[in-house]
Amino acid sequence: MADAFIIYNDGFNAGLKPEPLMNISEWADKYRILSQKASAEPGRWRTSRTPYLKEIMDCLSPYSGIEKVVFMKGAQVGGTEVGNNFLGYIVHLSPGPIMMVMPTVDGAKRTSKTRIDPMFAAIPELNGLISTRRSKDASNTTLMKEFQGGVLVLTGANSAIGLRSMPVRYIFLDEIDAYKGDVEGEGDPVNLAIKRTSTFNRRKIFMVSTPTIQGVSRIEDEYILSDQRHYIVPCPHCKNKQVLKWKQIYWENKDPQTAVYICEFCGGVIEEHYKTWMLEHGEWQRFNPESKVAGFHLSSLYSPVGWFSWADAVKQFLDANKKDNLLKVWVNTVLGETWLEKGEAPEWQILFDRREDYQQEIIPSGGLFLTAGADVQKDRIECEVVAWGRNKESWSVGYFIINGDTARESVWNELTEFSHRYFEHSSGAILPISRFAIDSGFATQQVYDWVRKQPLNFAMAVKGTDNGVTPLGLPTRVDLNINGKKLRRGAKVWAVGTSILKSELYQYLRLTRNEDDSYPAGYCHFPKYDSEYFKQLTAEQLVTKVVRGYQKREWQKTRERNEALDCRIYARAASISYGIEQFSEAKWKNLEKALIPAQSETFDIPVKKKPIKAFKPDLIKAEDPYL
Repeated sequence: MADAFIIYNDGFNAGLKPEPLMNISEWADKYRILSQKASAEPGRWRTSRTPYLKEIMDCLSPYSGIEKVVFMKGAQVGGTEVGNNFLGYIVHLSPGPIMMVMPTVDGAKRTSKTRIDPMFAAIPELNGLISTRRSKDASNTTLMKEFQGGVLVLTGANSAIGLRSMPVRYIFLDEIDAYKGDVEGEGDPVNLAIKRTSTFNRRKIFMVSTPTIQGVSRIEDEYILSDQRHYIVPCPHCKNKQVLKWKQIYWENKDPQTAVYICEFCGGVIEEHYKTWMLEHGEWQRFNPESKVAGFHLSSLYSPVGWFSWADAVKQFLDANKKDNLLKVWVNTVLGETWLEKGEAPEWQILFDRREDYQQEIIPSGGLFLTAGADVQKDRIECEVVAWGRNKESWSVGYFIINGDTARESVWNELTEFSHRYFEHSSGAILPISRFAIDSGFATQQVYDWVRKQPLNFAMAVKGTDNGVTPLGLPTRVDLNINGKKLRRGAKVWAVGTSILKSELYQYLRLTRNEDDSYPAGYCHFPKYDSEYFKQLTAEQLVTKVVRGYQKREWQKTRERNEALDCRIYARAASISYGIEQFSEAKWKNLEKALIPAQSETFDIPVKKKPIKAFKPDLIKAEDPYL
């Protein structure tokens, strides 16, 4: 305890000294020597060899106002050396307590012997600062190295004791995607380590890693919260700056040695030898400038000439293609991107088994307003009515099928009558459908015509897109063609981000009741529908396709019928259009107040219940292999 206090006190006093004016990249160019034991290019360090590392190092410099630096990267870009320069600079010019965390304690020991010790031995200015290792001297061991004004502690993310050993001003978290999710029951190792820096005002936190799986990748999560910098480099032909992307790499006849880069602006062919000039004239561009965290993303396509070439990237891709386990590694280590695992739909049987006893077409107590989503087929229109409550909790009120040729007006007249129905609430009040979304992918002109005839802000024609970046885009006007006559400004169509909303729905469908028997936000309730409804609701899964190495996410059917899923997605889009995401507390209270029977007695509107075919499954074809 006394030793820890002395170390902490020395570090605190050292922190009161004015910081040196030299930044880390300048220090590395002046002092850093790459040892023969730990480097493929031994000798004097040159930042000009990897110019994209300069800004990363300078953000780690003490005079920079940035506290946290995140580096999501591919292999062979020099990321390890940024951390080494960070450590060497601190020991030499800005002493204080440092912690370096590797995935395991054994990994920390190997790093100490193969990276840290050779670096300190190769730099004359550091030789006298670190105590020489002696068998009986605890000041310089494999996992702890004392120097004047500070100490370097190395530990593993699998050691809770190591992570909470002492307060530190500087922390270097290496390969954080390989850390355990929980360390010895004490929580996330990244959070445990960062807590060690809480007593220092001018702290520095450096996180670096190649990413792993989307949704569980720590480095990707941290990068998303950062200012998201990408290194843009100029084309040697047109001088337009761009992020190097895998989809712009081309080669001939499965021959990696023919790999070239095609400029996305002028289409010019860029050969590998141009890369040195491109890197020299590149710059980091922020895509989320409001964040105070400096985040850098770099793929192996930026690796300097002589390290890792575009031909190497193509060869590795051809070797790994069509083998998910190898392709995953390639995406992580070459592109420096997360791998998206196949999106598995929830089990329909589980949803079927947890159906509830509330009566169909009666709104349960938590439902406060209704939306509907409709899917149009050649011989029918299918529609689901959904009640929405606080925290996006939902109840399926009823699933309906209007049979008939959708080219005929009678079907649309029946849809109009249905959409204007009022539904009874369990409180005794009656509610209309507040917003009605209908797919315009089939019978497009009929859908536009029907929507145009409905009350203002009630019906919305929608069109699903897998490329949407938002759940619901802004509406665009479309021409309406009725009986050969074009009506300008005839209707609006809304783009629905189906991929986003399907991911959200499947996340909600996996939710279970809380320990206190309450329901979590987004929980979906269903009445006693038959099994076909739930099979349709879970009829798709998200898969990752790699086209010439470029990742493309795509929802694919696992069975032919999926209308229930489409209807639910459109009903959700209608709730967004109605404003559920922005509802204030006052709005929710007003909706609740409207359900009080005394308040609803002024509405003398009958609940229309024209018989419509209830949900029943069609006959299942024998050739369907998924049932």
